[in-house]
Amino acid sequence: MNLEKWFEKGITAEQYVKQMDVNKENLLFIYNQFTIPEGEEDFINGLKEKKLRVIVLTEDWCGDSMLNVPILLKLAEAAEMDVRFLYRDENLELMDQYLTNGTTRSIPIFIFLNQDGEEEAVWGPRASEIQQLVIEKRSALPPMDHPDFEKKHEEMHQQLKNSYLETEEYWYEVFDSLKTRLAERLF
Repeated sequence: MNLEKWFEKGITAEQYVKQMDVNKENLLFIYNQFTIPEGEEDFINGLKEKKLRVIVLTEDWCGDSMLNVPILLKLAEAAEMDVRFLYRDENLELMDQYLTNGTTRSIPIFIFLNQDGEEEAVWGPRASEIQQLVIEKRSALPPMDHPDFEKKHEEMHQQLKNSYLETEEYWYEVFDSLKTRLAERLF
């Protein structure tokens, strides 16, 4: 199936948020608190001219999606980009074309399309600064076969989720990462 068909298959942001039951409040919190930084008018206008659309591969339970999706939605609104959501686990055929490091089904993945349905840019699953944070947290975990691994792993995820909500700098790192990727590919 081509990307245009995948886009058509997706649900709107409104439908996605309405169906959420795990991270809805947190996603909406970030969405309602985040604003596009001042001085980005030229970038936003450049995106508007490109008339991009976005496919988002995600799942409600994903903490990285909870952080990244609201930033994308604010950018998409400002730049008049239509965004459609696909659940990763129901769309593995597409997901497997966008594996992280060629091996993992990490999400979210944002696929930016032009008006002809062709891929212009891909972003995800994390801004590089956030990736470093995750690597640091993971390095402190015990081995997977350790009796405390599951407990410590869950604690790590909760700590990350809390820091995503509490650290506004992370929101702007995501925005900057998106901007950098789009500028590299489009301008």
